Amino acid sequence: MFQASRHPARTPLAILVTIPVAIMLVAGCSAAVERPADPPTPTPTPSASSSAVRSAEGDNATVAENAREGDPGWRVRRRGAEHEIEGFADRVSVLPGQSFRLYVSTTAGRYTARAFRMGWYGGAGARQVWRATGLPGTRQAPPRTIAATGTVTAAHWKPGPEVDTSGWPEGSYLIRLDAAGGGQRYVPLTVRSASTRGRLVIVNAVTTWQAYNDWGGRSLYTGPGGFEGRSRAVSFDRPYDTSGARLFLDMERDAIELAERRGVPLAYVTSLDLDRDPRILDGARGLVSLGHDEYWSPGMRRTVETARDHGTNLAFLGANAVYWRVRLAATRLGPRRLVVCHKDAAEDARTVLWRATGRPESSLTGPMYDCFPSESAYVVRRPGNWIFKGTGVRRGTTFPGMVGVETDRVGAGVPRPMEVLSVSPVDCGGRATVAHSAYHTVPSGAGVFSSGTMRWVCAMRGARCGHGVTDKAGAFVRRATGNILRAFAEGPAARSHPAHDNLGPLGLDGPAGR
Repeated sequence: MFQASRHPARTPLAILVTIPVAIMLVAGCSAAVERPADPPTPTPTPSASSSAVRSAEGDNATVAENAREGDPGWRVRRRGAEHEIEGFADRVSVLPGQSFRLYVSTTAGRYTARAFRMGWYGGAGARQVWRATGLPGTRQAPPRTIAATGTVTAAHWKPGPEVDTSGWPEGSYLIRLDAAGGGQRYVPLTVRSASTRGRLVIVNAVTTWQAYNDWGGRSLYTGPGGFEGRSRAVSFDRPYDTSGARLFLDMERDAIELAERRGVPLAYVTSLDLDRDPRILDGARGLVSLGHDEYWSPGMRRTVETARDHGTNLAFLGANAVYWRVRLAATRLGPRRLVVCHKDAAEDARTVLWRATGRPESSLTGPMYDCFPSESAYVVRRPGNWIFKGTGVRRGTTFPGMVGVETDRVGAGVPRPMEVLSVSPVDCGGRATVAHSAYHTVPSGAGVFSSGTMRWVCAMRGARCGHGVTDKAGAFVRRATGNILRAFAEGPAARSHPAHDNLGPLGLDGPAGR
């Protein structure tokens, strides 16, 4: 439902990093490919708190990785002309050491590709792990549209360099393409974890990224003539619009930086990996769904529900999660590269709202989607809850601008015990409603937190989020999220943090809540 901000990423001062050079052949052409030299074994820096280090079991790769020197020059500084440079990868995620191929179109004769792993890195936000310079540029053919589904594809583009990820740590990556003329775009990639056992799992919501991707003039929301001209299936065989990483930067990056800064052991997967491997969450301590995670296949949902029923905690740091039911299909470039969602039961009864299938998202998330658009204040209801420990809030503490642009609320039939943590009055286009943050536990001992607002991750930036969000709100959200991450990393949260049901006093367990 939501359309994210299209503002380009903010640009700090670029810092150049000198790294040794090796020469290799890329796509049949000679190009300089640079990898950072292995640094001496790092020791934790003050950016990883001593408590976080002590909580890690054995060697913590998250702490060790973030002790390395970062590269604050990772941001796109100039997007350039509309098609000056753009590209996509033939894999959404790879295991460390696996290769992927870039497909790049540029009006420049040469371009450079750089891979940045996103994290904390003492505030730099990323570390460069690879660079290839002097790559030959090609202006590729225009996109094609498959008439039956309105699918935009660039699978017919000529392939570019094959990239070897040997030595790349697990994590979320941005490949930055720099045209010789100065234009820049990102290509996102996840280096996924082979095992998530004993770790918190960060999920990059790539099915939702693709649903909103307008590159080529169509998404699951719009096309020629508006909604009726939308795609019924969208393909990963094309670049992303705007900077190339709009939803990652708007909805995910800040939470990833916070999680890496806190030093809890992390694993990384994408929503496609949840569908691909039903056992990918075996032994995981928790799963973290980020700012907007709307499009879920049955396989994704089964994988997450099975993990929850075996004690894996769940954190939904957004709103409108698990809303549309999708199916995944293959393209010429590989399996699960097509997200199918007709949004019309007359066209396809399998790709409609989850709640229309008799399986409302609330059975998984607790609160579920209620309002768009919303611009409201966040109002604390349960200040003594463990999630708010150390935030200094009281009942009625209010944070302007934190509730929006989509919101969730607790309704009938939600899992119990359910503890509502905030009750925020919302004007939803003239309809009076409320938004809820909530925490509930299930018989396996797993804890489930839902923020109830799409602006939770954005608010981590404080005033830089806009919308009237304050730096005080930023400190509140960062501390509360840190509490969740640390508790969920320890195992089934109900053991030490049971939910204290308060739906009765709020009038949410009787007719008034229906």
